[in-house]
Amino acid sequence: MIRVLFNNQSVTVQPGTRVLDLVDPKERKNLVVCQVGAQIKELNYRLSEKNDGMSIHLLTLSNAEAGRAYSASLRYIIAMAFHRIYPDVKIRFSYNISRSISCQALTKSFNMSRAVESITQEVKRIVEEDLPIERVTVTVEEAEEIYKKFHLDDKIEILKYRPESTVHLYKCGDYYNYLHNYMVPSTGCIHNYKITPYSPGFIIQYPRHDLDTAIPEFEEEATYCKSLQRAYTWADKVKSQTIADINRKIERGEVLEFVQMCEARHNKQLTELGDMIESDIENIRLIAIAGPSSSGKTTFCNRVRIELMSRGINPVTISMDDYYFEKDKIARLQGRPRNKLDLEHIDCLDVELFNKDLFDLINGEEVTLPRFNFKLDKREEGKTIRVGQNVPIIIEGIHALNEKLTKSIPKHQKFKIYIAPHEQLNIDNHSPLSLTNTRLIRRIVRDMQFRNCSAANTIDMWQSVRNGEFRWIYPNQENADYVFNSSLGYELCVLKKPAMEALTKITASDPQYLVANRLIKNLKYFHLIEDESLVPCNSLLREFIGGSCFNV
Repeated sequence: MIRVLFNNQSVTVQPGTRVLDLVDPKERKNLVVCQVGAQIKELNYRLSEKNDGMSIHLLTLSNAEAGRAYSASLRYIIAMAFHRIYPDVKIRFSYNISRSISCQALTKSFNMSRAVESITQEVKRIVEEDLPIERVTVTVEEAEEIYKKFHLDDKIEILKYRPESTVHLYKCGDYYNYLHNYMVPSTGCIHNYKITPYSPGFIIQYPRHDLDTAIPEFEEEATYCKSLQRAYTWADKVKSQTIADINRKIERGEVLEFVQMCEARHNKQLTELGDMIESDIENIRLIAIAGPSSSGKTTFCNRVRIELMSRGINPVTISMDDYYFEKDKIARLQGRPRNKLDLEHIDCLDVELFNKDLFDLINGEEVTLPRFNFKLDKREEGKTIRVGQNVPIIIEGIHALNEKLTKSIPKHQKFKIYIAPHEQLNIDNHSPLSLTNTRLIRRIVRDMQFRNCSAANTIDMWQSVRNGEFRWIYPNQENADYVFNSSLGYELCVLKKPAMEALTKITASDPQYLVANRLIKNLKYFHLIEDESLVPCNSLLREFIGGSCFNV
């Protein structure tokens, strides 16, 4: 017999008992997965002697890991619907605008617009059938045969990079697939979703844990969507849409070419930016740059400045951090104790002084800038400057695209840039890689090397960072005049070694283990690029691995 702690009560069960068997049948449809000890498991997971003494927590859509499992299960059902109706059609899922997933047909000449209705009806039918989704373990050779049967050649490709000798698959009736995530116990658990036609395929929406399990209202984000489409098109042209594509380049000895190709894409974007700013330099007085954490903003600002200098434009950079209020004043404004402050709120900045200084500088006045001493938590007097005609001011920060921050400057005098990684990279066609995870890996490596901060501490801070991004950055990204895609297709091959070193220090008893384990599972597929000398000294990646020429 096994004794576990279930719903905070000690329960004795027979070995082989499923977690689902412990759940009230009326509650099953509201559950997604469970946590057994430190690990996420399916609700169909069978308990054994190794689970003796462990706690079991049932996870609903309010949990982030459960949300990922729900999304993956929905994609599984959609792929299953395609197999039933259009078995010869290959599809690809990608992250898209408005917190959604897009589905596009890879099979040329297939008319997706005509198929959306039939797929939607088939998904509904599969959900209503409430078919069990079972996890099975097979050998790599057996997995290859199953994938051949279902025409999943891309999944066969990724198998060769899997270090384990066995493979987990999910079986639903006579359908097999694997989406690199946990699954709900049956198709009937997927009861809330939206499928909407959106050229050239359709958009899939699902409940979000960060929105109290609601499906967000779909918002058209033309600027962001164009950036994603450019990334998709570029990856298709240079054959870097999947991990296997990238690994093959390394196997063929094409590392240098691939690194330089990715860097050339950044150079092209910088040239485009320079052309746009130069063409309107008589009007542009302020260049505002914003983006989420670990987008490469610091290096990007330096590269934008140098790009403009090469055109005879010599911008001045002003730090928004120097306009912070002292913490005692922020505490009074927010009505909170100092250890509970929201330091990302726009009201932590002296917006009035910032606007006044910008206004005076743009109008030719001499201004003495503040300088914030973070050690003393005190604003001090900084340098005195005057800005000449046709000399733009560069600002960078979480609120840079917020009109409130620069309300004294007419919109036609501002050029706004949004920077973020927008790589459209998949493990395989059915399993897109999270861009948020890429940024987290960047930050883990940077924090470990330059901020004496462990991976565990970075993971602990991440949700707070994400909350600030959703509140202050993403609502303003559509105001950007240009979106700079800071992804580098080769970066995870370089980041793998330091990231794995940091992540493997987190043990199964640590609260950060779930996130660390998820990142390790993705990183393990990438071939390693050990020669960091191949990364140019001015690359945005240098901001995270070190050796940047801008830090000399």
